[in-house]
Amino acid sequence: MRADLLVEHIDGLEEALAAVDAGDRALVGGLLRPQPAQVAALTELADAVAGTPLAARVAEAAEKAAAGTAGEEHFVALAAARTALLGSVHDALTTRVEEATGRPRVEDAPVAGGQQQPNLLAAARSWLSDLARAGWRGIDHDVVAGAAPVISAMLPDPALRRLAALLDGFAAELAASCPGAALDRVPARRWGDLWSRAMVLTLPGAADPPATGTATGRVLPLGVDLHEHTTAAQAQVHAVFEPADGGTPRLVLASVSVPKPDTVVGAGIWQLLRQHMSLLAAVSEGRAMDVEGMPVTAAGDLVWHDEHARPGTAADAFATARVALPTAARAATAPLDRHPARIAEPVFLEGYTAEKDGDALTFTVAGHRLPVDTDRVPAAGPLTPEAVAASGACIGLLRWDDGTFAVQPLAVETTVRKKAVTVHAGAWAGGTTDKNGVRAEKAATDAVTVLRERAGRLLRK
Repeated sequence: MRADLLVEHIDGLEEALAAVDAGDRALVGGLLRPQPAQVAALTELADAVAGTPLAARVAEAAEKAAAGTAGEEHFVALAAARTALLGSVHDALTTRVEEATGRPRVEDAPVAGGQQQPNLLAAARSWLSDLARAGWRGIDHDVVAGAAPVISAMLPDPALRRLAALLDGFAAELAASCPGAALDRVPARRWGDLWSRAMVLTLPGAADPPATGTATGRVLPLGVDLHEHTTAAQAQVHAVFEPADGGTPRLVLASVSVPKPDTVVGAGIWQLLRQHMSLLAAVSEGRAMDVEGMPVTAAGDLVWHDEHARPGTAADAFATARVALPTAARAATAPLDRHPARIAEPVFLEGYTAEKDGDALTFTVAGHRLPVDTDRVPAAGPLTPEAVAASGACIGLLRWDDGTFAVQPLAVETTVRKKAVTVHAGAWAGGTTDKNGVRAEKAATDAVTVLRERAGRLLRK
């Protein structure tokens, strides 16, 4: 990998992000009675898309919002402008990643059309417009509570569940921050991301499921990225797919998500996840999975169904990273998923020098320093920052955050007691005989058992 390209300046990046920040500043105070500084910020956002097909609509939206008379269609236009700017940042960054890794890209494929639920989408759009008028400093429990009936109506419908989950998490985060006037610091970029994405997804067809084909061949896992929140968890298995027909290997992603009680943390999360996806056991056991007719989207997401998979042969993740990963093609990102925070490119590094400065860890690759994001390493596995710092080879995800590229470790080769070993963040995903893992699993099992007993008593009552 050409690490030098990852530290070079990218033209236009700062200007695009500055325009996004301007739009976010306007939302902080609310657009019911905007102040001169907010008007200037809206103008900056509109000017940033002046040369695009969005120009006329966003200019009108900025003018209406500056006068305090913006309607839902104007808020949608502002959200679309923000989304387009971050999409352009995403495209510039992924182009740089392709240059650095030398990895080919699969061409875009059309998205599927689906059902539309105009009434519920309009209700969600109305609530999001109320948020924009109130602003983050103006939110209170009454404003936030307006999302509850919309979310409740959406959740039973699988076609709307994607938007419903986003609104549910967003509303919960806002509720925990009420009243907005008392906040010491407003997470303007994060809430701007959630608001604009939700607003765009209320457009008919935007949240439709992507077009899918089928995949037959061999899935070679590279590692697991675990996302944990208070009420939900998700495991994403990054892998290389080798088609049975001998076609070009591809990078794929298989995900499983579950709701969870807030008391289930750490290794206990695997107990909730593994029953839904056999691929997690393959990761722990170091083997491939053979798939036949597995649904796969144009963006490279395997829509995992266990009936389409069976255990394959042994497959060492580091052998996969050394042999198959360099030539694996990356699927194009779905249009509405183009956001710099979603960049997670599997990479393999070796021959680097690890350096620690307090809690900060960097890899020096071919003379260029690359930050290592050990904060993303989950507690639900044996991989530790110390093991990463002592490693000589690393499978990771190349991410972009706060203006720089960084590596999130998924697995490392290191030395323990003068013996070369591999340590994987997802080693406990399918179960483990590791004594630390067994201890963590037992503690989690006890917690889950207590919760199930309590839930059973409540249901009997």
